[in-house]
Amino acid sequence: MLEGIRIGVLVSSKGNKLQAIIDACETGRIKGRVVFVCSDNPDAQALTRARRHGIPCLLVDYGAIRQMHHQKPAALQLPSDCDFDDIMTKQRLYSPEEMTRENLEFRMKTRVIAEAQMLREMAEYPFDLLVLAGFVRRLTPYFIERINRGAAIPRIMNLHPTLSPAFPGIDGYGQTLRYGCKVAGCTVHFVDYGVDSGPIIDQEAFKIQPGDTVSTVKQKGLELERELYPKCIRLYAEKRLSLGRSATGRLLVNILPGNA
Repeated sequence: MLEGIRIGVLVSSKGNKLQAIIDACETGRIKGRVVFVCSDNPDAQALTRARRHGIPCLLVDYGAIRQMHHQKPAALQLPSDCDFDDIMTKQRLYSPEEMTRENLEFRMKTRVIAEAQMLREMAEYPFDLLVLAGFVRRLTPYFIERINRGAAIPRIMNLHPTLSPAFPGIDGYGQTLRYGCKVAGCTVHFVDYGVDSGPIIDQEAFKIQPGDTVSTVKQKGLELERELYPKCIRLYAEKRLSLGRSATGRLLVNILPGNA
């Protein structure tokens, strides 16, 4: 019988956060293990890291799926369990101002098709927690609801390189520096239907010093990420996370004492 939690990881590139998670599992800081690594990028270095540790690797090539349907739009078929109108109502990934309705629907449909394939691939490797470790694709309500179904708390965790809710989206450390902030940091949160907007689990911060560049800020942030992400996964594994609500109704994550 497997001891500890089973962790699935989604990756897109180098795999620095993946390595920190693997190391934390192998040294006992996290009571659990990584049971698969799935990527949208066949050239992701993270897959090489996973194979070195004997971890099964999965691939769902989002780009190839989108290109295929660009060439043959008539072949675009959503999974049978997909309520596309419901997905479009719930999603907060894109606003109507960002693109035409036609382009938005095409993007969301091809994303759901890729997610359905990913769900099929992952079904062979049961997991308790799904961790995004530099995964660049935005997840739709279709995918999120199927992962969270029946769970008391969310089962998808992400690390964002800013002090959320500031600067959602890409290049978090760069956005922080260019805005003129005196403090930068990183945030681990559960994934919801928006962009880096889910309930915050924990954050770490550091001062931006005169002369700091995007590169130096990012390096400081990466050092914090390697500690913060495994810490939050450990809290999940120890069942020390619970959900509550603020006075305005926003979901909050509570960290329970260590003897809980």
